[in-house]
Amino acid sequence: MKHEKMKKLTVLAMLSAIAYVAVALLRFPVVLFLSYEPKDVVIAIGGFLYGPLAALGISLVVSFIEMLTISSTGWIGFVMNFLSSAAFAGTAALLYRKKRTQGSAIAGLFGGALLMTVLMLLWNYIITPLYMHTARADVAAMLVPVFLPFNLLKGCLNATITVLLYKPVVQGLRHAHLLPPSKTPGRMPVKRRLAVWLGALAVLAVCIVLILILHGTI
Repeated sequence: MKHEKMKKLTVLAMLSAIAYVAVALLRFPVVLFLSYEPKDVVIAIGGFLYGPLAALGISLVVSFIEMLTISSTGWIGFVMNFLSSAAFAGTAALLYRKKRTQGSAIAGLFGGALLMTVLMLLWNYIITPLYMHTARADVAAMLVPVFLPFNLLKGCLNATITVLLYKPVVQGLRHAHLLPPSKTPGRMPVKRRLAVWLGALAVLAVCIVLILILHGTI
């Protein structure tokens, strides 16, 4: 039992570190002060592995370290980052825990993306005027043309990348003996696996193009 707990702590610490690196090194400015980084992909994988509490824990740890090191928005940014990651990854992990199927995982990921978008719209409307020192009416005018598409695209992009990376990450952790062998041996039919990959790649391509448009690159 102690050995298994140590393995779990090792994986959680590793995922937290990778999520932080994703914030620090893979940040891509999109529009205004909004940037995309793939840390929620790592947090969602942790949630799929160990449940929604693990997703909330990683979100809290990474957001706190981010506040202390690379963030310039203080406690406001900390709360915003935690709520965003927890809504996305926590929702996905909760739905997947109830029914551990690929369909449930996908539904949880995109449900989490929607919940995260709603929370961020509300948070930006309430808090952004305070730390940007701007009129609330100006922020309200940006909700639909700026905050809504950014957060939807961020959520969909993270959901799609998670779909593509989850199985390879799990297989890698099993090869490293950090996860137990699968209790349900057998592979998904090739046609279904190919359909999932092609669908995910198509969504990924569309999201990237739309983010580049929002950024003004194309």
